[in-house]
Amino acid sequence: MNEEMVLTLAERSIVTVLLVAGPILLLALAVGLLVSIFQATTQIQEQTLAFIPKIIAVLVGIVFFGPWMLSKLIEFTTDLYQSLPMLVG
Repeated sequence: MNEEMVLTLAERSIVTVLLVAGPILLLALAVGLLVSIFQATTQIQEQTLAFIPKIIAVLVGIVFFGPWMLSKLIEFTTDLYQSLPMLVG
């Protein structure tokens, strides 16, 4: 296992993490921004108002994006296990 293989594996891992976590994080960011704008315009300063919509949006996002996220993780893990003899040997 040389440096190039380690860097390639690290790069694939980071790309997979970004692909899997990206949609949920962007959804939470968008909902948080909308709630913040709503709070600023109505001058409601309730702390829990910012968290509840984000939690609901993340749960809905996991329901919709969950199968795709799981398939990406399974694909990465399968490729990793198949290339394991090459990485170790």
